[in-house]
Amino acid sequence: MSETSTSLRFRDRIGAGPSLGFYPAPHRYHLYLSPGCPLSLRVSITLRLLRLEHSVGTTVLPAPAGTCDALAADALRTAYETTRHHYDGPLTVPALCDRWSGRVVSNHTSDILDDLALHFADPDDTAAPQLRPDALAADIDAIRELLDADPLQDATLDLLDGQLASGPYVLGAALTAADVDVWVALAHPDTAADALRRVAGRERLRSYLRRLSVHPAFHTDPKPEGEREHTAHDPCSTDNNCVGDQSRVAVTAA
Repeated sequence: MSETSTSLRFRDRIGAGPSLGFYPAPHRYHLYLSPGCPLSLRVSITLRLLRLEHSVGTTVLPAPAGTCDALAADALRTAYETTRHHYDGPLTVPALCDRWSGRVVSNHTSDILDDLALHFADPDDTAAPQLRPDALAADIDAIRELLDADPLQDATLDLLDGQLASGPYVLGAALTAADVDVWVALAHPDTAADALRRVAGRERLRSYLRRLSVHPAFHTDPKPEGEREHTAHDPCSTDNNCVGDQSRVAVTAA
């Protein structure tokens, strides 16, 4: 069996301290994202909400063959090959890389989102939301699973509309990771036209999407300050054969 067929997924986690290997430290980690990719948008919104843009580096890297910045693609390829010797599989984003070791920590989007919320957020920063509070972790996971299955089912939309009867956000009074997931599922360009048509009769859900649309963290695609943006046809796609995670966006170096 080839290395590629068994090694597409990298799922190391960020720990709480130096004894656990990968631990949070300013400027240690770098994220590779892709514009137009809903998974990358979830990560980008999370970075902005947690005010981590200046402590976690970001490169926006679209991927049609021949259009990508060769140096940026080579850096991502090097990280994959450093992590897995003779790796010859696709370069997938979102990808969280460790600058100190040169390795890919994770290309599993849900793990990246959870680690950003749990281990990178500054607990003393009262302006940043607690995106994954312990008391709501199970509810956040349940909503994420529901949205991954089919965000536009009437039953899903009815549930979300009902949730908003008890507060301004999906899980109550405070903004959480569930709101990031709902926003991307319903407002991303790939689904927005159909979603807006379907929520038209659900006034709480429609008002909620309107409110989030004016929040500065929610209304732009990944465009990191200080990084060169590469514009091209949207490369983001999902690979339904990758069980448990569909963050499979191939990046081909020029």
